[in-house]
Amino acid sequence: MGQQSFAPDRLVRFCEVVERDVESGLYHGGAFRIARGGRTVLDVAIGFGDAERTVPLRTDSVFSVFSVTKAFVNVLVLRAVEQGLFGLTTKMADLVPEFTGAPRDRATVLHFLTHTTGMPGVWEPKPGVPWDRLDETVAAVCDLVHGTSEPGTRCDYAPMANHALLAAALVRTDPQGRAVAEILRQDLFEPLRMSDTHLGVPAAAKHRHVVPDMRGVIPIRVLSHENEDDFGLFTAEHNESVWAGASSTSADLFRFAEMLRGEGTVDDVRILSPRTVRLARQVWTEDLPNELYKAVALRAGYPAPPAYMGLGFNVRGPRIVNHQLGTLTTPETFGNYGAGSMVFWIDPALDITFVGMTAGLLPQARNIERFERLADIVVGAAL
Repeated sequence: MGQQSFAPDRLVRFCEVVERDVESGLYHGGAFRIARGGRTVLDVAIGFGDAERTVPLRTDSVFSVFSVTKAFVNVLVLRAVEQGLFGLTTKMADLVPEFTGAPRDRATVLHFLTHTTGMPGVWEPKPGVPWDRLDETVAAVCDLVHGTSEPGTRCDYAPMANHALLAAALVRTDPQGRAVAEILRQDLFEPLRMSDTHLGVPAAAKHRHVVPDMRGVIPIRVLSHENEDDFGLFTAEHNESVWAGASSTSADLFRFAEMLRGEGTVDDVRILSPRTVRLARQVWTEDLPNELYKAVALRAGYPAPPAYMGLGFNVRGPRIVNHQLGTLTTPETFGNYGAGSMVFWIDPALDITFVGMTAGLLPQARNIERFERLADIVVGAAL
């Protein structure tokens, strides 16, 4: 496969649509990568990193990836299951003993990956506090975020609490006793040669970093111990915010997505088994709605779609619904997204990998519509 696997005029159309969006002010710009069968057919940066159009985007621009960070933790949790450190059916309370109190103490690793723990989807345990240190975050979640329904009966997308606990499980079962940043670096980023991916924005990458323009989308301040900015987490050099604190490039995120397209392996590097990836891209939440996106749908005036959660990944699912992963993609298409600006997905049947990283956050409904439209253009270009 290669360029011939896509209609060239349709790839031009993709760029034209992005350029039109940028010119209209919908968002500032983006870096995009499209591949089929592992062969890149489009690798472009269009537009700017800021509203004033003073920072042209490049293909090596470093973006704050927000909740795409969760995907990195998801993969390492699945890897830990393969290594026998804990299981999908292990209760979180057995890994983090201070996570007590019914009904949440019945929640398993599976419930955490599928956002069905029974805890509400809170943005932060309490306001006005930096949540960039894992031990402090875990203590606050255990103390302040309690279960409101039986695990497995309701899907509430967790902006931060789930992955703080999943990361704590990784740290507490790590045979080498490493901190979470070291686990991510040594077990995932370095093996995949994701040299521009970190928790935080290293000093050497500052000149390429696209400082996020929140545009009023993030409903809370996101603080850091390193600075006094309202969204200082996204410019600090270091953090342990394993749910939203990573930075990366389109090339690095593409490497990660290609590992998933390869069912756990890219080039000569194996992270997961094929069986695990196949399980991860199946829907495990049946027809439960995602309560966060149920509210988005009601406000936007369309029916609330099912959550379609896999093992940590969003799945396109069997029905045609409003979805960031498109409507023309096939049902096992899976990936992750971040805060009105980031998405990656893999369509296993069509063998397509897509990475989109944009500047200028969009509200949730507009973001879903934008990435759904772009996904359908990509699939429409495939021959």
